[in-house]
Amino acid sequence: MLAVTKTKLPGVLILEPVRHGDARGFFSESWNRKRMEDAGIFLDFVQDNHSLSEKAGTVRGLHFQSPPHAQAKLVRCGRGRLFDVVVDIRRGSPTFGQWTGVELTFENGKQMLVPEGFAHGFVTREPGTEIIYKCTDFYAPECDRALAFDDPEIGIDWGITRDNALLSDKDAAAPRLADLDTPFEWKDA
Repeated sequence: MLAVTKTKLPGVLILEPVRHGDARGFFSESWNRKRMEDAGIFLDFVQDNHSLSEKAGTVRGLHFQSPPHAQAKLVRCGRGRLFDVVVDIRRGSPTFGQWTGVELTFENGKQMLVPEGFAHGFVTREPGTEIIYKCTDFYAPECDRALAFDDPEIGIDWGITRDNALLSDKDAAAPRLADLDTPFEWKDA
């Protein structure tokens, strides 16, 4: 069984796999192709990533890969707590520049499905937070792009400011949406 919740951004989904628990702990299928296909999700994941952020207030993103190596992602929290965010960067989309976010924790077991054409990022809320995610294409440094996490035009409520966020040099220098040459076009399916 898999609970699927739609967000205000078409294609961006919150997934909640069932956890079977007892006094020993729990078991959960974090990915099951048949259950995903039964829910209308048809993706071929080729790479798993695992990231640790030692300090609360670490911001990673907003990231995406441009074609021909665009990626969809399935994101979950392996330990700790994070606020996960997705922004529509598909030129011409009715939701272009809009965002949605969800708290992902080890305890809640929620996952965020991020389609191609969306920028993704997160901020850690606890020290020692781990994020685990699947990708539909391999990492391609020549296609690796970023969008400013604190762009006021997007208006994401991260619960943190640039002054107290721990950022990489790449993320600190990322362009705003107005300056982003997005490679994605919205296609009305």
